[in-house]
Amino acid sequence: MNSLQAVILGIVQGLTEFLPVSSSGHLVLVPWALGWGEPGLLFDTVLHWGTLVAVVVYFWDDLWSLIRAWARSVATRKVDTPQARLAWLILIATIPAAVIGYLLSDFFESLFSSPAAVGGFLMGTALILAAAEWAYPRIRKVETLRLGDALIVGLAQAAAIAPGLSRSGLTISAGVLRGLGREPAARFSFLLSVPIILGAGLTQVAHALGNPGSAGAFPLALGFASAAISGYLAIHFLLGFVRRQRLWPFAAYCGLVGLVALAVSVL
Repeated sequence: MNSLQAVILGIVQGLTEFLPVSSSGHLVLVPWALGWGEPGLLFDTVLHWGTLVAVVVYFWDDLWSLIRAWARSVATRKVDTPQARLAWLILIATIPAAVIGYLLSDFFESLFSSPAAVGGFLMGTALILAAAEWAYPRIRKVETLRLGDALIVGLAQAAAIAPGLSRSGLTISAGVLRGLGREPAARFSFLLSVPIILGAGLTQVAHALGNPGSAGAFPLALGFASAAISGYLAIHFLLGFVRRQRLWPFAAYCGLVGLVALAVSVL
């Protein structure tokens, strides 16, 4: 792992974590296509912490408001504000990914060594994004989410543990299919990413201590900074994009990259 590779993979992680094109899929395909060795679990963990910093910085005011509202609801044993309700829905929606990721961790890890599987899952992401766009226009706001809506979005996030199934793509699509507009669905997706990235990062840290990989301190720092900066820019770009545009370009991109990856790996 050299400095240039660290920067490239950091940018790939930051952009694709929040754009609906699958960060895990790209982190499998890019090193595979370029003939690079595996950077190691520690480097992967650092990249995820970089994207966590990006989303926390971007949504700091929202997150702090949600944390305070949740703490008050715990203290008073009441969920009497929209912010408290949203905070609980985010926590509930995180449960499916946490449970499924824990129970099926070995299965999901095996998929990361299969570019063909990543290609197939990317094509699945394309179909899901297309399905969301074929749905009727939606106008619901995040505050109107119900428990059932949150669980469905949470299950979409759980499915996206598989590399090639985009976490943001599936959760935004699930939100749209449940009646949210694209921008509210994207905002809920980004807020929902915080606990799952935090939890996954803490889990990876424990494993990474015994399997650090080949990245040195300087490449790790470069990867972290690249992921944080590109992740912040990706969030800003996508929120502006979905206000004015539809998700078709991302569906086409996932379909094309998935088809190419599947064809090359098979042939």
